[in-house]
Amino acid sequence: MKASPTLTNNLQAVLADLIELHIQGKQAHWNIVGTNFRDLHLQLDEIVDAARQFADDLAERMRALHALPDGRSATVAKSTSLAQFPEGLINTKDAIERIVAALEAAVGTMRKVHDAVDEEDPTTADLLHEFIAKLEQYAWMVNAETMKSSASVTAPDAK
Repeated sequence: MKASPTLTNNLQAVLADLIELHIQGKQAHWNIVGTNFRDLHLQLDEIVDAARQFADDLAERMRALHALPDGRSATVAKSTSLAQFPEGLINTKDAIERIVAALEAAVGTMRKVHDAVDEEDPTTADLLHEFIAKLEQYAWMVNAETMKSSASVTAPDAK
């Protein structure tokens, strides 16, 4: 099977976010300070390792589909859906908020393209399922670092 231009573009969007997630995770890992530093420092390495592995798995899947993955820094910078991570030291609370937002943005891209990917190539959609499940788990775990026990855990419009 050869990927259509649409499938290639959808997978490239996911790839750019995964590469950026890896980079942002490392930026946070190197520059966090504050309460629970060590736990978050180690947890960020888990996220970075997963993002790197997912990016590699996806890029190799793209090549199996005769698509050309583009992981160049300029391509990633101009096409990622993740907000830019700040330079310099960042306290753990702010880092948690930014990392959760980055994880959710990456998952958002995957969910946005999922149905089109599934229609053309269910095998690749299965990869996205795995990525989504793990990244959502990381978002929950990182967010739990600062979540209050009285926080609502349901969507605002849920009953």
